[in-house]
Amino acid sequence: MRILAPLQLTLAMLAAALTGAVAVSTEKDRRTLELLLVSRLTDRELVLGKLAASLVRVLLLLLAAVPMFAIAALFGGVTPPQLARMFAVTVAASLAAASIATTVAFWKETTFQSLAITLFALVAWVAVGETVTASQGATAAAMVSPARAVFAALRPSGGATLLPFLGTCAAIIVVANSVAVWRLRAWNVTRESRARGGSTAAAAAIRTPSREVWDNPILWREIRTRAYGRMIIVVRIAWLLLFAVAVVGILGEAGRPKPDRLAVALAALPMVLASLVAVTALAVTSVTTERDRGSLDLLLVSDLEPAEFVWGKLLGVLTVAREIVLLPLVLCGALVAAGITGLEGGLCLGLGMALLLFFAAVLGFHVGLSYDSSRRAIAVALGTVTFLFVGVATAMRIMVAFGSSFELQLAPFLAVIVGGAIGLYAALSARNPSPAIGWASALLPALTFVAITSFLQGNSLQVLFVTVVAYGFATLALLVPAIGAFDLLTGRTTSGE
Repeated sequence: MRILAPLQLTLAMLAAALTGAVAVSTEKDRRTLELLLVSRLTDRELVLGKLAASLVRVLLLLLAAVPMFAIAALFGGVTPPQLARMFAVTVAASLAAASIATTVAFWKETTFQSLAITLFALVAWVAVGETVTASQGATAAAMVSPARAVFAALRPSGGATLLPFLGTCAAIIVVANSVAVWRLRAWNVTRESRARGGSTAAAAAIRTPSREVWDNPILWREIRTRAYGRMIIVVRIAWLLLFAVAVVGILGEAGRPKPDRLAVALAALPMVLASLVAVTALAVTSVTTERDRGSLDLLLVSDLEPAEFVWGKLLGVLTVAREIVLLPLVLCGALVAAGITGLEGGLCLGLGMALLLFFAAVLGFHVGLSYDSSRRAIAVALGTVTFLFVGVATAMRIMVAFGSSFELQLAPFLAVIVGGAIGLYAALSARNPSPAIGWASALLPALTFVAITSFLQGNSLQVLFVTVVAYGFATLALLVPAIGAFDLLTGRTTSGE
């Protein structure tokens, strides 16, 4: 229960935040938010209606999980009040996450900004809880942190911290939605007026000297224009704060007489996962936003070559996310300089991180091309990253909890390795199935399992080798069809047909 409860909490919060952010951002990309703003809907009805609609599926999934968790009570050790407290914490945290996401989505102008800032806000929420834990103890942290609250809810005497945590979530919900209702039209109506510009702005645009476009116009647009909104700097600042928190945690562990490499890894883990998810979100929205705004059709009827489009998008994504890509690599070198890890470990860590970030970009781009629905594409891309790291790590914890019983360990292993491989193949080969994607789907869960095991055993070189084999092959399996089968993935017809 102590393994499955935080897993359910994580998935519920991510699903609620993802659904809420995408629901609002899609309205903006398709220009339908303007129609809602001029309708008879009040600001409160619009904000709370979007929030409620985004939570329906999440609440139904939580309701469907009640019988599975109730079975645990039949075997003893878990009481119905504990389950009730655990589900109350999960629902409250999910509602708070969705409120943050919808507010940010009404505020920011692009889907990527909404997803990234929401993700960083949720990670910061958990980080604040861990800071409170270090300074005041787990009991005080359970009043503000969803992760600590779900563990406290499972304790027999966990009812004391339930009401304070529900109060914290209620405060977040009220404040977030109040701000969204208050600033809804100021954020959107004024922005739309500026976007239209009027005759004065049009005349000024005519007088503006034209800029020289590069040989690859896609790459030029990604880097030299505001393709991801005017306020992308806010995303960078939010990630830099998260990076600073990770550095502080690493330095705090390094200051001890005998630094624990596992504790150092845990301090950097939230930042690393946030970086992978952010790069994936940027890559997938770089395609879905083009489709929602109708500009993808214009690109497909031009004389752009598939390689120009693919590499323009990928290099553009990595350039826009340069802080997210480069600073973790700089941190690897700093770990070597500080003596926390050796030269071999630093090189393995840096090369592995670089490969994972490029895989995340290719994964997001491939999924963005494979799905016509923006919501489904974003859900598949971010869900794949979450499964490969959070899901496999959870399966390993379950196997460790089952001890030396091979029969009990076999079930979660097969569920993740075999079931995960089938799910990956179904998700990644939605439009263009291929043997290479099939092999990549089969290898990724198993080799990720091996890589995590090798890290726990201290074999840095083996971790790098397994990572290069698994994610290098998966990157090629997704990248080659993106170029070779570009017309099939996008529905583009060549001139000879």
